[in-house]
Amino acid sequence: MSVSVLALGLNHVSAPVSVRERVSMPEDLVQPALNALRQAFGGAVKEAAILSTCNRTELYCAAEPQVAAQLPSWLADFNRIEAGELAPHVYLHDRDDAVRHAFRVASGLDSMVLGEPQILGQMKDAVRTASDAGALGTLLHQLFQRTFSVAKEVRSTTAIGAQSVSMAAAAVRLAERVFGELTSSKVLFIGAGEMIELCATHFAARQPGAIVVANRTLERAESLANRFSATTMRLAELPDRLAEFDVVVSCTASTLPLLGLGMVERATKQRKRKPIVMVDLAVPRDIEPEVAQLDDVYLYSVDDLGAVVQSGTEARRSAVVQAEAIIDARVRNFMHWMQVRANVPVIRDLQTTAQAVQAQELERARRMLAKGDSPEAVLEQLAHGLTQKYLHGTLAALNHSEEAERQQLLTWLPRIFPSGSDRR
Repeated sequence: MSVSVLALGLNHVSAPVSVRERVSMPEDLVQPALNALRQAFGGAVKEAAILSTCNRTELYCAAEPQVAAQLPSWLADFNRIEAGELAPHVYLHDRDDAVRHAFRVASGLDSMVLGEPQILGQMKDAVRTASDAGALGTLLHQLFQRTFSVAKEVRSTTAIGAQSVSMAAAAVRLAERVFGELTSSKVLFIGAGEMIELCATHFAARQPGAIVVANRTLERAESLANRFSATTMRLAELPDRLAEFDVVVSCTASTLPLLGLGMVERATKQRKRKPIVMVDLAVPRDIEPEVAQLDDVYLYSVDDLGAVVQSGTEARRSAVVQAEAIIDARVRNFMHWMQVRANVPVIRDLQTTAQAVQAQELERARRMLAKGDSPEAVLEQLAHGLTQKYLHGTLAALNHSEEAERQQLLTWLPRIFPSGSDRR
């Protein structure tokens, strides 16, 4: 049965963060999910990769076509969500649309921040995880290699990433709306990953009064803190020290909230109505959404930051047209490669049949030589036998075909059997 490329998922456009966090997969869950996916569909899912970030969770599969209709239910079941609850937020692409989607995602055209570069690294990590799980084969390997190549071409030949307004810069902007200059503000970063590092870079440029990094692993926190003349603290200290901070930016891989309503409420009482800006960049969320109901707390989710970021993208939209043209051309190239690849079994069968005919005629020639027949007669018989068998299928098709089919065959025969002048 034929194999198709499928892309199923949900992102910041199709689903709010309250839905995305329920299907988000931490790094240590991706390999088990890949194994579960392939086991659920048996041999129908040949290859698979899972991309899960704060803005999207997507499955890429090389699978038999009937799998497409069942993938949304599998994603819901795996995450213990009612299929009907998830269905309105899921998109499904196949064949060239799936290829185009992968190219657009890697190029930053499908991101909350148009042209942002982080998604390419996240996709490479997803491919590496799939490879380690033994879930990649020729088809998806080729797809992702071309995906990375397209992303590089788009970024190097268009202005899609120029003057990019990042989520980190948006976080600074939101804090400045509340406090104005941040020179007397105390900033807490929870986590020590790439997004926190970006945020720390942007906030440090505003020279806040103090920067503190909290992380599960103190060594990673200290490594980040050393770069920005910051200090560190343990996550266990959060309940006692949260009231010290004017700005809190959190982005961890925790599956449960680190800052609950009760903890933040106690902190606001200690702050005596002094406002606090809280930026939650994690999916699943690090800060309980109910915190937003508290007076003097300005809580922003990853989706809120996306709205701020979008206001700065108009200058780059002209580059989208050029980027889409590049992607369309590369999609056509990939689909041609897939079509050629689909011909391989047919070509292999033709070669096997031809080799069998060759072996049969050679054996007959050897027997004739062994009987003492003249070499000239043997060569003539060999040439005659090969020619007859070479033409047999074609002549039989012509003799037994209806008129419309015969005319089609007659159109193709000169291309299949070119004349001597054409071969030269």
